[in-house]
Amino acid sequence: MLLLQAFAIGLVAGMRTMMPLVMLSWAVNLDILPLKGTSLAFLGRPWAVVFFTVAALAELVADKLPVTPSRKTPPQFGARIITGTFAGIALGLASGSVALGLCGGLAGAIAGTLLFAWARGKLAGVYGKDLPAALTEDVVAIALGLVASGLLR
Repeated sequence: MLLLQAFAIGLVAGMRTMMPLVMLSWAVNLDILPLKGTSLAFLGRPWAVVFFTVAALAELVADKLPVTPSRKTPPQFGARIITGTFAGIALGLASGSVALGLCGGLAGAIAGTLLFAWARGKLAGVYGKDLPAALTEDVVAIALGLVASGLLR
């Protein structure tokens, strides 16, 4: 179960870089994800919740701008790998297997970046423009993030 959950949160990172962090931050803050007393307990602090929420909202807006680079360029791809892996580690720390969480988050971030770049391109072709495809991807990222973080059961 942990490997699947970590893979799912990694997929979310592949869609939206900051989304896993905001979801996990809220989950820790609401005592859904047990990280209190660990090195990642800071995720549940009010300042972290506000920071990650603002960052995720800013990303949702920035993603729609025509100047936003492809998620497959090295800096963007790297950031998704970092946040997906970190989120997987957080889930693993809470579940007792950091290695499984790390592997799942890493694999999910790589797969999610490539899969959802392709899917968004296909959806943009179906819709005839990118904005509806981007909004559809937002909904999927939020829904999957809520489930993978434990915020929605």
